[in-house]
Amino acid sequence: MFINKPKFMLIRIPFIFLLVFLIQSPTFSQSLAYKTMLSGIYEKDFPLVYLDQDEILGKSVLLDTREKEEYEVSHIKGARWVGFDTFSMESVRDIPKDQPIVVYCSVGARSQDIGKKLKSAGYKKVYNLYGGIFHWMNEEQPVYKDEKTTNRIHTYNRAWSIWVNKGEMVF
Repeated sequence: MFINKPKFMLIRIPFIFLLVFLIQSPTFSQSLAYKTMLSGIYEKDFPLVYLDQDEILGKSVLLDTREKEEYEVSHIKGARWVGFDTFSMESVRDIPKDQPIVVYCSVGARSQDIGKKLKSAGYKKVYNLYGGIFHWMNEEQPVYKDEKTTNRIHTYNRAWSIWVNKGEMVF
């Protein structure tokens, strides 16, 4: 297939300017680009929980599905680390199958995968935290290292750090 390069470049140039504008926007985590990225990750039939849904968040076990080094930089208060690459059902066997569970990672891709495993294992009320810990941090919700609040957040890698606009980023 032949692509007319001048026309292709005319399409790409406005997109690049739009992306640069959005990245520099102070509310980038709520930008169209961010929302579009998240909608491309999330499966429509897997339930999300939003920061304002206290009735779910307040009753749920929080599971952090990031890698240990990410969790150790900071995590949501009370979250239990279960990992992604090292995740096993053994790590959650003490959680009753009818207990609400909220899984999270950086933006929600890894946590959705773990959430699907939990649902397959018979857990009934499993939710993925919308936007993950990046959205949590951008909305100025507290994160913790050990038992103390911190402003540090592990951004998975340098490329993913564009989605974080609050706190001190660690790669």
